[in-house]
Amino acid sequence: MGLMNERTRELVKADKEYVWHPFTQMAGWLSSEPVVIESGEGFYLVDTEGRRYIDGVSSLWCNVHGHRVGHIDAAIRGQLDRIAHSTLLGLGQTRAAELAAKLVKIAPEGLTKVFYSDSGATAVEIALKMAYQYHRNTGRPKRQKFIALEGSYHGDTIGSVSVGGISLFHGIFRSLLFETFFVPSPHPYRFEGTEGECLAHSLDKIDHMLRAHSEEIAGVIVEPLVQGACGLIMHPAGFLGGVRELTHKHGVLMIVDEVATGFGRTGRMFACEHEGVRPDLMCMAKGITGGYLPLAATLATEQIFDGFLGDVSEHKTFYHGHTYTGNALACAAAIASLELFEQGRVIESLAEKAEVIRRAISAMAGLDYVGDVRQCGLMAAVEIVRDKATKESFAGEAAVGAKVCAAMRGKGAILRPLGDVIVIMPPVAIYMATLEKLLAIISDTLENDLPRIVKGA
Repeated sequence: MGLMNERTRELVKADKEYVWHPFTQMAGWLSSEPVVIESGEGFYLVDTEGRRYIDGVSSLWCNVHGHRVGHIDAAIRGQLDRIAHSTLLGLGQTRAAELAAKLVKIAPEGLTKVFYSDSGATAVEIALKMAYQYHRNTGRPKRQKFIALEGSYHGDTIGSVSVGGISLFHGIFRSLLFETFFVPSPHPYRFEGTEGECLAHSLDKIDHMLRAHSEEIAGVIVEPLVQGACGLIMHPAGFLGGVRELTHKHGVLMIVDEVATGFGRTGRMFACEHEGVRPDLMCMAKGITGGYLPLAATLATEQIFDGFLGDVSEHKTFYHGHTYTGNALACAAAIASLELFEQGRVIESLAEKAEVIRRAISAMAGLDYVGDVRQCGLMAAVEIVRDKATKESFAGEAAVGAKVCAAMRGKGAILRPLGDVIVIMPPVAIYMATLEKLLAIISDTLENDLPRIVKGA
């Protein structure tokens, strides 16, 4: 196992013997020498060997203010002196009520009801079920299907997989899923035409689908501005607003999945704000607690909520819930995180950081094997290709992106690629000096290590 201390060796042994890791081919993992994280400090992760790494992937896009943040730590400790958890089934809970009021205040206007769960996938699952049952409760039972974008990712439960459009992740489960209508996502880099033509093409396809199945569609679900797991596809300006217009026009619900884009990632609190979009249902998770504890929320309009009101005998109740719905510790962390957004004027600080990222990735665009760079706020991507002129990708088994990110670890940065797309997703509140150091490591690796990695691919 190389030069590891005794404790690290024991932990790696236990990990390999007992832990099944997500989105990981375990045959490769079992033959590797993994990094084992011991602690966090600010915007750094520290492993069991004492090595420090900039958390460039925000611990999977959820960390906001850094690790061991005093204000959030204190809020959780204070809540422990009261109660860690009590059910919301038939009872209220102080922190759940307080957080709901705060979420409604910062969400797009019109979203007035908060339904809690514990992950992005469950938040989406809830939104789908709400949309389906809302139409049934209000006399439109034929509206049972959804429109989603190709390449979309909304989580890994069966309902969220049903509206997912990444065949690598979702194809094997196809026989378990309900039918969804998929339309092309607007991906300018991979579209043969102008950005305007790309925008029009996707919107036209959605319009056609809505007209062709006008009595069947319950809702359209989108990741606003950025499709995350398929390689950070950045939608052309106007696409989100165009989808909202089409859903209004055809009388269907619009569901926005802000799980990855919410809480400052795009430069605003929520991506919908960029185009003034007010959805019918909004899903949020990841950064809601600052990256501390599992919590998610599905926000709905008063109109949707009212569709579930009635006498018990009418069976309009939304029969859905989770054991840890509205967990008090998680809600306390989320309240503290929102307080930090306000106290530190975090949103106001993002434009300067986004500009630093823009300048850095613009310089990377000229490097060999860099086909495209794209950005939305503090979400950025560098796509590596075999041929810049033809946009030809490397074979998946070459694992070029993974090897590039592995090289960055030796320089003190943790990033996780999406195929050969290098994802830059630092904590929203990252210090400018730390951000610049992270970008320098990425640039150096792409300039000096990538050509060597390509030769061996």
